[in-house]
Amino acid sequence: MENALLLSEEQLALQDTAAAFLAEFANARKPRDEDASLWRRISELGWPAVQVPEDLGGLGMGAVELALLMEEMGRRLIRSPYFASVVLAQTALLEVGNTAARERFLPELASGEVNATLILAPGLVWAPDAIGIECRREGDGWVINGDVAQVLDDGSAAMAFVAARTEDGFGLFHVSAHAAGVERSPLDVWDLTRPQCVWRFREQRIAADARIDAPRKLDAGLARTVSLAALQLAAEQVGGAAACLDMTVAYTKERVQFARPVASFQAVKHRCAQMMVKLETARSAVRGVAASVARLEDPDALACEVAVARVLASDAYRYCAQEAVQLHGGVGFTWEYDPQLHFKRAQWGSQWLGPASRWRERVATQLLDLA
Repeated sequence: MENALLLSEEQLALQDTAAAFLAEFANARKPRDEDASLWRRISELGWPAVQVPEDLGGLGMGAVELALLMEEMGRRLIRSPYFASVVLAQTALLEVGNTAARERFLPELASGEVNATLILAPGLVWAPDAIGIECRREGDGWVINGDVAQVLDDGSAAMAFVAARTEDGFGLFHVSAHAAGVERSPLDVWDLTRPQCVWRFREQRIAADARIDAPRKLDAGLARTVSLAALQLAAEQVGGAAACLDMTVAYTKERVQFARPVASFQAVKHRCAQMMVKLETARSAVRGVAASVARLEDPDALACEVAVARVLASDAYRYCAQEAVQLHGGVGFTWEYDPQLHFKRAQWGSQWLGPASRWRERVATQLLDLA
């Protein structure tokens, strides 16, 4: 049987290309006005097209290739619309969108010409009771109202796919970011590598075809969207944990105490070894689940598998980030060094798409049901 954890030559080439490119153009410490230039370069490489089917202008690859890109982006703390537009918005279209919406939006999203974001309940969870946006029928169209904070949007999103409450349930709607009745306000956030906005809808009129969910696909489709996005977030967290380990090993080799490199102390070696164990365990889980996505059609089965990768990656990133801060000594939390940037992103990521406690509960429920 083929080992799902072994990468093909094409996948290794993609990983190497991404690592080299992002090492040169990492932008976490660069001015925000350079972000658009980086996105153009990413689009020229074809990365926004990775998971889009070939007949819709994409490359027709899968979750493994997307996870490899996300891992390298996490390693370099890339600030871009990639997670919002590709991992969230594209995935929602693929899992929930009707044929007309897929044919209309996926080609331009795959080209990188426009960006989009996905708006669910706060924290990017599919929880119908927490959906605060309402959409009502009026004439031959819709009128949408409500506010939602913590939307992943750096101001470049041209549109959003919005989960909204309707008279007879819920729907997914396409809303232009520049339409009358839409207000966007940037948020002051702890993680400066992950820009966020507040979106406000004020009696905004949208067309009848703005509802884009296929019949009877919304609930299961959005559940799968959240699971698939959580898997890619886990891949990004693995990349961040790897960066924390690399920079910590490099720093402790250079830092000298008692006329010896700190890395020579047994206690430091043990702490770095524990970082590596957590990192490699999480990486194996993420790649194993990514390789299995195609056969996990049931949303509950997918969520249960993703939960393991999600929890391991989140825990690994937080552990490695805090150890990096500690083992860098007094400079670990200063602006001039990167551990504090990773620590902030690790804290951010641990709460999005559902906290680790919720994913652990899902695994426990599945195991108890089996028992």
